[in-house]
Amino acid sequence: MSDDALILVVDDDVRLRTLLSRYLTENGFRVTTAASAAEAREKLRFLQPDMLVLDIMMPGESGLELTEALRGEAADIPVLLLTARGTPEDRIAGFEAGADDYLPKPFDPKELLLRIRARLRRIAPPPAPPDAPTGPLPLGVLEFDPVRSELRGAGGPVRLTGGEAALLTVLARKPGDVFSREQIVAALSMDETGERAIDVMVTRLRRKIEADPREPRFLHTVRGRGYVLKPGR
Repeated sequence: MSDDALILVVDDDVRLRTLLSRYLTENGFRVTTAASAAEAREKLRFLQPDMLVLDIMMPGESGLELTEALRGEAADIPVLLLTARGTPEDRIAGFEAGADDYLPKPFDPKELLLRIRARLRRIAPPPAPPDAPTGPLPLGVLEFDPVRSELRGAGGPVRLTGGEAALLTVLARKPGDVFSREQIVAALSMDETGERAIDVMVTRLRRKIEADPREPRFLHTVRGRGYVLKPGR
């Protein structure tokens, strides 16, 4: 994806909003801003940003709550959370809410820029190996197309976040093979918290593809090794 992507920056700190807007604009992005979750919701009624950069700690609805609400509404916009709290537990809470990435404050704007570019690139499907399936894979009443990274059911497309689509694409391009967390993290170019984030994304994917996420038929955990996708009706 090119750098003319539209980024929605949501933060109640006017100084930080202004600085981020100027910096991202200078680096080729289109930027719009909001001072609260309520203002962001209003903008999302009329705009389709390519990514959301969202502060967690805001008066009223927090960034975590907005992220959870967007995922509950099946919105698949990539979300990068900003927060002054950067413990592993805080990061996992962000991923569990449905975020795609997490950056603790204070941060170097260059790192934010790199993460935004990396996340937008990740929306595109990873390169397929030569022996990868070229048609949709059955997942019960659903089908996943690993070429288009698209999950569909009888009622049409099933929305996936960028991270969920990329993860499912990696597994679907070699169905039946076990992928370790390390292999998945490398394939998705994730940071050091990636392995725990993978577990969170697997949980979210199971809610979408499994009739009973507690007894998965398609997306299996292989204890001590990783994850495997086993298509079937």
